[in-house]
Amino acid sequence: MTQSKTLILLASAGSVALLGGALISQYFFGLAPCEMCIWQRWPHAIAIVIGALALAVKARVLALLGALAAFVTGAIGVFHTGVERDWWEGITECSGTSGISNTSINDLLNPAIDAGPPLVRCDQVAFEFLSLSMASWNALFSFALVLVWLAAWRAAK
Repeated sequence: MTQSKTLILLASAGSVALLGGALISQYFFGLAPCEMCIWQRWPHAIAIVIGALALAVKARVLALLGALAAFVTGAIGVFHTGVERDWWEGITECSGTSGISNTSINDLLNPAIDAGPPLVRCDQVAFEFLSLSMASWNALFSFALVLVWLAAWRAAK
């Protein structure tokens, strides 16, 4: 196996591990994801597909696309971390900034209304390890994966 293919395999495995970790924490440990957590998963899934394609065909540009996917999820992780740490406001759908001004008192008091699963807030940390949230860890590891993807791109010359 060439150095480039080995690096692509490593980068893809990193996305598998990060996405797998998110799914395990959701389905086995009950840590329901917020909307931004879900956003962070999609680029990892895309990077995995790109990695599979890059291992099957020789197209140097795929390594750059993998790096872009890893960068996107890392950037979302940084934004999410900032929302969790109150460095900036998050999206209104899950950070509690949207208020209830358009909701009637009957809707608020009616226990029969089931709007689906409870809202998981993006501005609250569900789990921390070494003072970093899952979003922060995703950002750090994803940016490391960007470097691996770029090394794969350079090695594919």
